[in-house]
Amino acid sequence: MSPLEQSLIAFTFAAALLTMTPGLDTALVLRTATVDGGRRAWFAAIGICLGCLAWGAIVAAGLGVLLAASELAYTLLKYAGAAYLVWLGAKLILSTRDDFGAAAPAGAGDAGAWLWFRRGLLTNLLNPKVGVFYVSFLPQFVPPGSDVAATTLLLAVIHASLGLAWFAALIVATRPVAAALRRPRTIRWLDRATGSLFLLFAGRLALSRD
Repeated sequence: MSPLEQSLIAFTFAAALLTMTPGLDTALVLRTATVDGGRRAWFAAIGICLGCLAWGAIVAAGLGVLLAASELAYTLLKYAGAAYLVWLGAKLILSTRDDFGAAAPAGAGDAGAWLWFRRGLLTNLLNPKVGVFYVSFLPQFVPPGSDVAATTLLLAVIHASLGLAWFAALIVATRPVAAALRRPRTIRWLDRATGSLFLLFAGRLALSRD
């Protein structure tokens, strides 16, 4: 087994454990699946995974190092991400809807689906911790002599693929209880619980020092 193959196996195992650790992405997909349906949850999941791939491409191109080294760049992106999470959280907490039909803007269903895709994408793109995490974590699995850019991008693809598989499992797991979770009181509770979680993550992101 080549050093690259060994590194890929080790990374896959480590990334799988990290992917299944509860966090903002998991909360977003679970809430979308239970309240807005599996289709929109898939769009949110794809947006999240594409956000990871975008950060992987940035790190592979060497721009991630600049983010890790520049305090100003990190701070600006950090506060932009925190502000976006506050906006999402406040919107959910203040929501008065009590059915699925109010989840999407008026018009075609695709509009609501693409809205969740954008939310999933921006949740990751505006989180500098994802970029710094990739800068510090991925290089550990790039064996000496390998093409750094290509290997880094491959690791990001593996991470995104694991994420998509995990989100698929979450979406499928919500189907048996989806009907019970569609009650007006339950929907309002889920909106407020998820919104509060978003505000918590926003605070942690804004107050983080690294």
